[in-house]
Amino acid sequence: MIYLDNNATTRAAPEVIEAIMPWLDGAYGNPSAGYRFGREARRAIDHAREQIASLIGAQPEEIVFTSGGTESNNAAIRSALALRPGRRALLTSTVEHSAIEEVVKHHESTGYEARLNPVDPLGHLDLAAWQAHLEKGDVAIATLIWANNETGVISPLAEASELAAKHDVYFHTDAVQAVGKIPLSVGDLPIQTLSISAHKLHGPKGIGALWINRRARFIPQALGGGQENERRSGTENVPAIVGFGLAAELAANALADRPAIAALRDRFESGVLSSVAGVEINGDPALRLPNTSNLFFPGVDGEGLLILLDEAGVCCSPGSACSTGQVKPSRIVRAMGHSPARARGSVRFSLSRFTTASEIETAVAAVAKAVGKLRVVMPSSSGRVSG
Repeated sequence: MIYLDNNATTRAAPEVIEAIMPWLDGAYGNPSAGYRFGREARRAIDHAREQIASLIGAQPEEIVFTSGGTESNNAAIRSALALRPGRRALLTSTVEHSAIEEVVKHHESTGYEARLNPVDPLGHLDLAAWQAHLEKGDVAIATLIWANNETGVISPLAEASELAAKHDVYFHTDAVQAVGKIPLSVGDLPIQTLSISAHKLHGPKGIGALWINRRARFIPQALGGGQENERRSGTENVPAIVGFGLAAELAANALADRPAIAALRDRFESGVLSSVAGVEINGDPALRLPNTSNLFFPGVDGEGLLILLDEAGVCCSPGSACSTGQVKPSRIVRAMGHSPARARGSVRFSLSRFTTASEIETAVAAVAKAVGKLRVVMPSSSGRVSG
C-alpha cells in the first residue's frame, strides 16, 4: 500500500506506539489520585504538556487536553460567544474545516450572524473583506484555519489576527493541519486559542489539545471533576496523552525534513503533470504546506479515480475525510470560485516523513494509468482534454 492521505490521518510513529503501551498495562493509575501510582501518571501528563507547548512556542499551563481538533474548535467558539453575549456575529472563511463550518451553521440557526469571508482562486483570504466585517463592531469571534486541509494553502494569520485585535475581537485558529508540518509560534501573534490534533502528526487518534492564551478568558464546556485546571473536566486519557507528547517532540525534531518532503511532493506533481494532459494544481503552488498536493484532472470523475487508485494500492482523497466516508465534490475548490465540474475532478494527495521516493514513482505511474483508463471508459462532465 502507498499511503498518500496523510492530511486525513497519519500512521502512529513506532516510538509513539512503544511509549503508549506501558500506560495501558502496568501504569494505569488515575492521574487525579494522591498516591504514588496516580502521581506517576500526573507526571507523565505534565511532561507531555511541556512537549506540546514547546512545539508551538507556548507555556505548558496553556495546553488543555481534549478529544481532538473537533472538540477544541467547538470549545473555543462556544466559549468566545459566551464571553461576548452582546456581539451576535461570527467571522470565518469559506474554506474552513467542517469542524468549524458546522459549529458556525449551528449558531447561525440560533440567531447569530455568520460572516463567511471569501478567498480568491488561489485560496488567498480577501483581507479587505475581512477588515470590513470586523469594522462593523459586532463580531464576537473570528476563526481562521491556519493551513487548509484540502489544498494546504497557508492563511495570512498575522494580518488577520492583527486586524481582529485592532477591533477587540477574540481570535481562534484551527491549526490542526499546520502544527508539526511548518514552524509556528503562538507567541508571535495576537490570538487567544488554537486547536491541535495528535493523529495529524503521527500520534494516536482521539486526543488533541486547545491552546488557551494565559491572558485570555475561557468558559469551560465540560464540567465535572475540574481536571485540566478546571478548563476541561474528565479523567485524562493518559496513554493517548503520553503518545501525543512524544509525537509532538518528534514532529518538532522533524521540521528540518520539510524541504525533503516538499521535494518529494514536487517530484510527484511534476511526474503527474508531465504524464497526464491538462492537470492543474488547486491553490497557491508556493504558499502551501510542504506535503500537500491537490490536483484537478479534466475529463475525469474524481470518485472513479479514487476507486482505480485504491485497486492499485494508492490511498488518496477527494478532500476532507470528515464526511462519514462519503465521496463528495470538494466544497473548498468550489469556494475558490471554480466550477462544480472542477470540484468533482479534483483529488488530494498528502505525504508524510515516512513517504519514500520509490512510492512516489509508483504512485505517478498508477495515477497516469488510472486517468488514461477513465478518460476512455468513463469521461466526466468536466470536459475532455484536447491533444
